[in-house]
Amino acid sequence: MVVDDHPMWREGVARDLAEAGFLVVATSGEGRQAIRVAAAVRPDVVVLDLQLPDISGVEVVVGLRAALPDVRVLMLSASGEEQSVLDAVKAGATGYLVKSTAPAAFLDAVRRTAAGDPVFTPGLAGLVLGEYRRLAAGPGQGTTGDAEPGMPRLTDRETEVLRLVAKGMSYKQIAQRLGLSHRTVQNHVQNTLGKLHLHNRVELTRYAIERGLDD
Repeated sequence: MVVDDHPMWREGVARDLAEAGFLVVATSGEGRQAIRVAAAVRPDVVVLDLQLPDISGVEVVVGLRAALPDVRVLMLSASGEEQSVLDAVKAGATGYLVKSTAPAAFLDAVRRTAAGDPVFTPGLAGLVLGEYRRLAAGPGQGTTGDAEPGMPRLTDRETEVLRLVAKGMSYKQIAQRLGLSHRTVQNHVQNTLGKLHLHNRVELTRYAIERGLDD
């Protein structure tokens, strides 16, 4: 699903996606409408502009995640401002690209987002991880990977995969590093998300960094 208030841009993105083999189930130019439509058509991925005429893209992310907890949201915005990126990710966006991204890189980002990989314009991933490290350094945050009281215990393999997720590695890279199939890595990540009651890889990355698993 493509959400952008500029008709030419919105239809152009939808056309590029369709020509690349994606099924575009809906488009929308307004945030509230996008949330209603998404709840009906249930897209796997929403490509979402940050600036919309009625509510902000960040508010749309919150609404989408409330209606569809498993949806993956790729922000596509003209703004690369630090606070905009952090607000979007904290709301639940899976990734964030600026609109100057090349078409081929954008299509690859959509594929990776669909696979659950957090995708960011170069330079923004470091910003997000840096913010998570700053939060993790606050009072009362854990610094070890040991199981906490009341927290589910992860298997050794799940912990190993979690460490590599925290380093920003893609499923493909993790699979190559550990000699596993792409599907097996996905299964480990999904199992870990379920055990920890998290929703996506961005939340999982924050969890791991807060516990010092990215060292």
